[in-house]
Amino acid sequence: MTLSPSPAVRRFAPDGPPAGPPVLLLHGFASDGATDWVSTGWPAALTASGRPVLVPDLPGHGSSPAPVDATPKALVEELALALGEVSEVDIVGYSLGARLAWELPARLPVRRLVLGGLSPHEPFGAVDVEAALAFAGGGKLPADPLTAAIARMITAPGRDPVALARCIEGLRSEPFAPRAGTIEVPTRFVAGRDDPISAGIEQLVRLVPGSELLTVPGDHGAALRGAPFRIAALTFLDPP
Repeated sequence: MTLSPSPAVRRFAPDGPPAGPPVLLLHGFASDGATDWVSTGWPAALTASGRPVLVPDLPGHGSSPAPVDATPKALVEELALALGEVSEVDIVGYSLGARLAWELPARLPVRRLVLGGLSPHEPFGAVDVEAALAFAGGGKLPADPLTAAIARMITAPGRDPVALARCIEGLRSEPFAPRAGTIEVPTRFVAGRDDPISAGIEQLVRLVPGSELLTVPGDHGAALRGAPFRIAALTFLDPP
């Protein structure tokens, strides 16, 4: 495993003394920390409750350099190293961020975990990466609906299609294969009612003893941006 240069990490501090461990926010594929978290008010809500907040851009996303090794194992290791020494951390991950967060309790002292928009299956297994890159280079939109959707995502303004394609290849080289016993910390799953990506998330809930599933309004994107997801996460991280 060859590690990439360190991911870019935004850090937010509460005005007074910390009232709990830092919260690590992990964004989804072809997005970045500013888009998924900062613009939707998460750091402000968390620091207002006394929590330090860490918002990285995943390798190949946002301000972070392209990964040398984009396998989940390498990405998780890079996130752990970028976080530094912590005695405890809470994690909120969405979509790809939730997939990586699934692996982090084995690497970090995780206290509580919120996993949103997570697919129980490998979402990139059927993507034609070459066709998506051909579209990025000015070719035709792929006929396959999944590949076409990915092609549009990696060519959105501000995205690096080559770096994101490398991420897809690395992720699907180690397909997501969730197992019981991986997570043994308090966990809340959150899924949009109209989100096809997280269909079957109940399978994951059964693998994590004592975990629970909350559904919120919206599809994959709307669920992330909506206040109900943020409330579901914050009330779990800081229960009354």
